[in-house]
Amino acid sequence: MTSPVVTNDQPAGDLAASDQQAELGDLLDRHRVELTGYCYRMLGSGFEAEDAVQETMLRAWRFHDRYDGRASLRSWLYRIATNVCLDALEGRKRRARPMDLGPAQTADNFALGEPLPDAAWVQPVVDGQVLPPSGDPAEVAVARESIRLAFVAALQHLPPRQRAVLILREVLRWRASEVAELLETSVASVNSALQRARATLEAIDVTSADPMRVDDEGQQKLLARYVDAFERYDMDALVALLHEDATLSMPPYALWVHGPAEIATWMSGPGIGCAGSLLVPVEVNGSPAFGQYRRDPAGGHVAFALQVIEVADGAVTAINAFLDTEKMFPFAGLPLRRD
Repeated sequence: MTSPVVTNDQPAGDLAASDQQAELGDLLDRHRVELTGYCYRMLGSGFEAEDAVQETMLRAWRFHDRYDGRASLRSWLYRIATNVCLDALEGRKRRARPMDLGPAQTADNFALGEPLPDAAWVQPVVDGQVLPPSGDPAEVAVARESIRLAFVAALQHLPPRQRAVLILREVLRWRASEVAELLETSVASVNSALQRARATLEAIDVTSADPMRVDDEGQQKLLARYVDAFERYDMDALVALLHEDATLSMPPYALWVHGPAEIATWMSGPGIGCAGSLLVPVEVNGSPAFGQYRRDPAGGHVAFALQVIEVADGAVTAINAFLDTEKMFPFAGLPLRRD
């Protein structure tokens, strides 16, 4: 019997090990998107979610020989990811939105203040990093709804283990016994944590925004009108699209304004530099979103804000303008300049 041919002077045993490593890498990568979505809901930051998943993959790679096959590879990876997230959240203050930190300011009497650190804010995430490209439409709809800024911000009010229980049970539809095994606790403890988490979210009320659907003609028309009004900087047309409780916020600043009249006053006053902006659509947080480019006096347009738009009852309810473009635009696949 002839021996198998080994190329590049590499021993056959090494080739077999290399093949096994490549196979393991492929298996791990198949779960990367869903794990990133899970870590994002846990941590409230797309950047931190990426880091957490990378740490999860490294631990899985390092300790794959300890995987005994009693649980599925997916469950084992979620156990690792949960531990990574719980470690990251230990002793940390919750991430928030400007509306959580204090009352609205008036547009004609406001103080911008100092920017708060990144860790203070619920940060956006790009859809492609956390949502499967295809799948059951109902499951995709739930996944999109569960990465909305308002929902992710509400999750931050929950203690970390309650947060994990609610995400695993309500979003990912794990059985209570599976969650109990992952968290090394009892089914009764899981059910109790879920009840407390539900009560907290009900008190916060995170049902005000409508999920964005690509085939929703009404919402598409609303967004087209929003882009047209904003790019023309027509405040009358813009106000006509805003909900009576609409908000405008600008992380990393705690400043926010409330109501169509205040938003229009702010845009016509302190925000007048936004006149002449371009809006470029991008898929963020399962919501309508745009890269906003302000006119550059030197020519062309320069990145100014990543706008994540919330919609309810056929009107715009929130304009969340994230101003850290040096991080946000590359993260969303947007250039920092447009000529």
